[in-house]
Amino acid sequence: MSAKHCGHHHRGHHHDERYKLNRRILCGIIVFIVLVLFVIFLVWAILHPTKPRFILQDATVYAFNVSTSPPFTISTSMQVTVSSRNRMDRVGIYYQKLNIYATYRSQQVTLQTLLPPTYQGHKEVSVWSPFLYGNSVPIWPRLMEALQQDQNIGSVLFKIKIDGTIKWKVGTWFSGRYHLHVNCPAYIKFGDRNNGFPVGPVMKFQLVQGCNVDV
Repeated sequence: MSAKHCGHHHRGHHHDERYKLNRRILCGIIVFIVLVLFVIFLVWAILHPTKPRFILQDATVYAFNVSTSPPFTISTSMQVTVSSRNRMDRVGIYYQKLNIYATYRSQQVTLQTLLPPTYQGHKEVSVWSPFLYGNSVPIWPRLMEALQQDQNIGSVLFKIKIDGTIKWKVGTWFSGRYHLHVNCPAYIKFGDRNNGFPVGPVMKFQLVQGCNVDV
């Protein structure tokens, strides 16, 4: 009887040791994870990543044609120059995938153009000059009224938009992907209000317009 009792006590002792060991391992893992998260937060707080600044520098309009009878369509051909500045001293920016296109009153009027992947070091400036095309793009009938009003005024407000993903770079460390949304207003004036549409000769506009940036 005493031997059996001692054997049971021995097994219970080992069980308690394994339980304590597992608990210590679990506590160690939790502490390690908390420390890693704290270090990441501390680095992030010290570096404080700042959104890049985008500027729409100019736009060259090669064609802007609007049909005057149903089905209403719009054809656009332009080249825009967009610059981006990394305002940070310690963090680089990797523009992984960026698509640029033009909209008119929330309707996309050109195809998306893919910008080349670009790495932007500290305080560096990157410049892109893509072509934007849209051939006979159907537009809502209600937009024709807006276009006619713009025709009378002699200017059209385009929105040059950039959508894509970026990563922050600190030393050799890259962050996860962040979505980038850029919205640049572009007021295109067509001279005298009696000129109307279509636009014949090539027209270049110096805009130097700041853009709204969301990350």
